[in-house]
Amino acid sequence: MALSRRAFLGSIPAAALSAQPPPKRPNVVVILTDDQGWGDLSLHGNSNLATPQIDSIGRAGVQFERFYVCAVCAPTRAEFLTGRYHPRAGVRGVSTGQERLNLDEHTIAQTFRAAGYATGAFGKWHNGSQAPYHPNSRGFEEYYGFTSGHWAHYFDTEMDHNGQLVKGSGYITDDLTNRALAFVSEKRTRPFFCYLPFNTPHSPMQVPDSYYSKFARMQPALKATDPAQEDLAMTRAALAMVENIDWNVGRILTRLRQLRLEQDTIVLFFCDNGPNSWRWNGGMKGRKGSVDEGGVRSPLLIRWPGRIAAGRTIPQIAGAIDLLPTLAGLAGIPVGNSKPLDGRSLAPLLMGATANWPDRMVFSHWNKRISVRTQRYRLDAEGRLFDMVNDPGQTRDIAAEEPAEAQRLRAAAAAWGREVLPLGPDDRPYPVGHSRMTYLPARDGVGTGGVRRSNTAPNSSYFTNWTQLADRIFWDVEVAKAGPYDAVVHYTAPAAGSVVELSCGAARLESSVPVAHDPPVFGAKEDRHDRGPESYAKDFQPWRLGTIQLPAGRNQLSLRALRIAGAAVADVRYLILTRRDG
Repeated sequence: MALSRRAFLGSIPAAALSAQPPPKRPNVVVILTDDQGWGDLSLHGNSNLATPQIDSIGRAGVQFERFYVCAVCAPTRAEFLTGRYHPRAGVRGVSTGQERLNLDEHTIAQTFRAAGYATGAFGKWHNGSQAPYHPNSRGFEEYYGFTSGHWAHYFDTEMDHNGQLVKGSGYITDDLTNRALAFVSEKRTRPFFCYLPFNTPHSPMQVPDSYYSKFARMQPALKATDPAQEDLAMTRAALAMVENIDWNVGRILTRLRQLRLEQDTIVLFFCDNGPNSWRWNGGMKGRKGSVDEGGVRSPLLIRWPGRIAAGRTIPQIAGAIDLLPTLAGLAGIPVGNSKPLDGRSLAPLLMGATANWPDRMVFSHWNKRISVRTQRYRLDAEGRLFDMVNDPGQTRDIAAEEPAEAQRLRAAAAAWGREVLPLGPDDRPYPVGHSRMTYLPARDGVGTGGVRRSNTAPNSSYFTNWTQLADRIFWDVEVAKAGPYDAVVHYTAPAAGSVVELSCGAARLESSVPVAHDPPVFGAKEDRHDRGPESYAKDFQPWRLGTIQLPAGRNQLSLRALRIAGAAVADVRYLILTRRDG
């Protein structure tokens, strides 16, 4: 006889009866822009431009009134990725290896991937190029973008797709968004974590005509606090680039709506530092590179429809260090980091529980300069104290009027510096052989003799002026696995026939420049403003040197000329090593 439903249910353990499928974890989309200031949003009162799509995130969710990042790019990325202050994580600078995130740090991508999320990053990484520093080694299953601090050209440019060099399509911000849209669409049936670190409006100031035409002759109604400092050509280009970002943010929001994922997705928007030029920024002191308010204050807009009430402004101070514990907490997943975090979850503030939120200190550091922010005060790098409620432009030092507070914050800054800042030089070599293919860009190498960089900023540069037998180019490397490696140089050369030796320890390999290839630099015609110390691009071609038997361990990987045909040996953009046993 068939069992009744009651009898059947009675045979099942009570624990199984009460168990419910776990709620679907929210998707997460994080949008980070590069060198966009707090003031570059119409949401914040800037009438010089319109950013309705970005503004909509804050209007449909919450806006943080006082949110702090770092003074420059790579440190902010490190703090977002780890929830820890950037010096703790090994990030000391923005190039020549100092931008790398220590390998014992646990990233937000690893946190979400361990919880079953699909993870993708699309844009400027800026925390290490070679595996295991590469984003594919730091928790991101899918990566498309570039790992350097800036890029030389923004149209149909060279990109890194999961460790392979490929050619991009169209304007770089549009291209990155296309890849993010494809990822979101492909992963829509499972929780996903999508990180979209745009590289604009960082220089070079390149933007399509369709955006620039609006600003080409604009006379901004709102200007820098000191209008004499403002470069209008730079302002016009930056605002045009921000409006392009806004359009692309709209594309992301539209795709979430089309896929019916709006209610299931947390969307977060912030910037990596203050503006990259003197332009309107709400009257704050400082810009990119400064640890004053204008150099480190960023928008933070977060929406989660149905879960985070819309239309609120949160006055409590917060920082990039808070984003990992906040997003993990909202998703209901463990952080998974064995190291103590400097950040705290902002989830209580997002959910309206503000009654017992204590005051705190948020520290800013760049180039041995430390600033401290509390809810009311800022102590600057010179030890001056400012009442940020009554004097948001930092115009009057009140340390003499508030000596106890000034001394308290000075002592805190000194203690933080002793605890956090590195004591010695950065001695980390560049890893080779952790992945099948290792790219060693000129940025990470050293030129001796007459060899120089194509411009003074190392990022996206190449080596040039290699004209003497005594000249040398080398990389400080540590080879993970001994064995045969195919070596390729991306080069240009005025003449064929120069003979070059690649060496590493006792290993030697000789090869000659196969063909003359000497194209002009390009990029200037797309620039809307002088790019200053940054290199232009060139059409580099691969030159296969041959196979070299690399020893394991730390060594110098060196290029030198044995014979020079013509005026110079070659310009060098990359040395690429591929394990033959891979």
